[in-house]
Amino acid sequence: MTDLSSFPIIKRWPAQHPDRLQLYSLPTPNGVKVSIMLEETQLPYEPHLVDIMKNESWTQEFLSLNPNGKIPAIVDPDGPGGKPLGLFESGAILVYLAEKTGKLIPSDAARRYETLEWVFFQMAAVGPMFGQVGFFHKFAGREYEDKRPLKRYVDESKRLLKVIETRLEGRDWIMDDYSIADVSMLGWVRNLIGFYGAREIVEYDALKRVPAWLERALARPAVQRGLEIPKRT
Repeated sequence: MTDLSSFPIIKRWPAQHPDRLQLYSLPTPNGVKVSIMLEETQLPYEPHLVDIMKNESWTQEFLSLNPNGKIPAIVDPDGPGGKPLGLFESGAILVYLAEKTGKLIPSDAARRYETLEWVFFQMAAVGPMFGQVGFFHKFAGREYEDKRPLKRYVDESKRLLKVIETRLEGRDWIMDDYSIADVSMLGWVRNLIGFYGAREIVEYDALKRVPAWLERALARPAVQRGLEIPKRT
């Protein structure tokens, strides 16, 4: 049996199957990147719900794996060289799982780097900007009298959606084939127009390719499963 006792997080979220990859997450736009990827690649894994509303990501056990206190994070008992590996940051985990399985990333070096630039585009721009729209449109920020921050993030999110719209011209996916670039973005676009309620203010329905792309992605069985993992209590 694989020994994961060197990872303090195991004490708070015990592994019933220590030979499987351990996922610590919540179905947020960042969290579902990894659960969808695990479903797509069919790697055996064990999900653990980290309730951020109860500040569980700020416990010492979780911080021992991710000092930044954010989900998702993983422990892979079969990491490089057959040794257990702990990893945080959703983008890094996507790249790791793609390289581990050889799935959802091109084997051609040039195409691989092109895929990675779109993953980093999501990490650096799409996630932060869409998240700010959520804060200023749906959550506490909506009470602010000064609406300039909301306008700034809405305008930037509209611009980013147009970047994706242009990229999708003549193709079904961000790359020629479905890849980690799509996995990285789909949860954020879904949240922007759904949970954040920003569909109208970002003029989503003026787009053609992005809505069709999101519909294709959400029709994938692995995506449908991954969006619900770990199960919320």
